[in-house]
Amino acid sequence: MEAQREWLEKDYYKILGVDESASEVEITKAYRKLAKKLHPDANPGDTSAEDQFKEVSAAYDVIGNEATRQSYDEVRRLGPIGAGGFPGGGFSGQTGGFRVNFNGQEISDLLGGMFGGGRSRRPHRGDDLETELNLDFAAAVFGTTATVTVYGDASCESCGGSGAAKGTKPVKCSECAGSGMVEESQGHFLLSRPCGSCGGRGHRIKKPCSDCGGRGGRQRAREITARIPAGVSNGQRIRLKRKGALGENGGPPGDLYVLVRVRPHELFKREGKNVTLAVPVTFAEAALGADVKVPTLNGGAVTIRIPAGTSTGKRLKVSLNGSKSSDLIIVVDVEVPNALTDAQKQAVQAYADATQINPRAHLNV
Repeated sequence: MEAQREWLEKDYYKILGVDESASEVEITKAYRKLAKKLHPDANPGDTSAEDQFKEVSAAYDVIGNEATRQSYDEVRRLGPIGAGGFPGGGFSGQTGGFRVNFNGQEISDLLGGMFGGGRSRRPHRGDDLETELNLDFAAAVFGTTATVTVYGDASCESCGGSGAAKGTKPVKCSECAGSGMVEESQGHFLLSRPCGSCGGRGHRIKKPCSDCGGRGGRQRAREITARIPAGVSNGQRIRLKRKGALGENGGPPGDLYVLVRVRPHELFKREGKNVTLAVPVTFAEAALGADVKVPTLNGGAVTIRIPAGTSTGKRLKVSLNGSKSSDLIIVVDVEVPNALTDAQKQAVQAYADATQINPRAHLNV
């Protein structure tokens, strides 16, 4: 959205009833409340409400968008042009007009952008991109190196991003002397506009690259190698700096965010950074103690000792080979048989007759 002169006259924050430091959520909430109250459907025939509704909508169109809100705030910060110029401004006594400087930045360049004159095509950071990566359970625990494919604007491989054909280079624009801007007089002010010869780039390409047409980048698929740290969890986003979309006019690329999806395992579970495994044991193994073989994530097996007198829910820690930050937690599950032979029943009854301990004595019943 191009900046409008009315931005200097209207306080959109006041119209929406929010503070200038309000968050996007607060601005949206205020707008929806007012829009519902002032909507023409809710106020048939009320021209005043209709005018207010239009004003509220116009305010939200500007400050409800982060990019236009920044431009609006900048316009309001500079204030209207009056006799004597801006606070902190200085005059340079040039023939045909004067040049105003505000906080080290020439106002002629700012005004050129605010009121239709355009602005120099300075370097702009590329957009951030996002892609998904599906990982096996073990790979997420131990960490891995994976390749993700991203489709979008990327630096042209043929010209290296210069936009010029092989063997040639962009040359400085003679019209604007490489600044990308030319000045024109409007009354007492010297306003800037993008150079028509170079399109505001500051350079011209005599022989464009045949692959990208002089853009310096083109849409293509890229394979990017990403180092996935050990212990990554399902839904976690990993940031790869400067692996996103190509920047404009020499600006840096954006970032790439890799959204990790971890496939569940049929036996193992995650508990924070650790891995858990439920291991069933018999009553005899739990009571007398036993050596039990359990599987590991790397496809092997390890033997653990079940101490005598172990009860259901007992947790035993085992070092997880291949991971410095995770442990394997064995959760013991004592299985009670639901079908006994006569001999087994007699054996259990003999145990019960020989047991003098009441595990419910603390209940006092």
